[in-house]
Amino acid sequence: MRAKSTRGRTELGDITVHNLRLLKRLNQVVFPVVYNDKFYKDVLEAGELAKLAYYNDIVVGGVCCRIDESENQKRLYIMTLGCLAPYRRFGIGTKMLEHVLNFAKAEKLDGVFLHVQIDNEGAMNFYKKFGFEIISKKENYYKRIEPAAAYVLQKKLKHPSKTISK
Repeated sequence: MRAKSTRGRTELGDITVHNLRLLKRLNQVVFPVVYNDKFYKDVLEAGELAKLAYYNDIVVGGVCCRIDESENQKRLYIMTLGCLAPYRRFGIGTKMLEHVLNFAKAEKLDGVFLHVQIDNEGAMNFYKKFGFEIISKKENYYKRIEPAAAYVLQKKLKHPSKTISK
């Protein structure tokens, strides 16, 4: 049964030096991967590409992205997008993902992609609802967790052609 979003207020907020430790703690709880100091240093400079999710003023989630220019494409790479387990199914992940998708569309990026551990069915189903597709599988992607393989999921973005002239 899906929880109603009327139960609380969800807002996204900037990541600053003052709340960075909340993101670190959140990531330790949500993800089986440890992120290094460079990751967090980059997040501080990411602007709209890194947000904390607040549910009734409590930090319950976070999303961190970067622009990736490879394979002749300019895409948004979702490094992390996670929410504390008790707050899942409240629309918080959706709000974070919609934020990054809107950013990618506004910047006219070619698409959005991320890695998902191959046995993480919850994440796979979540992203598929938004039109993400598996484009490849990376063996031994994760160093210290099992299974070590990850799927690469991608959502291509279409941009209306600019035919209107003044």
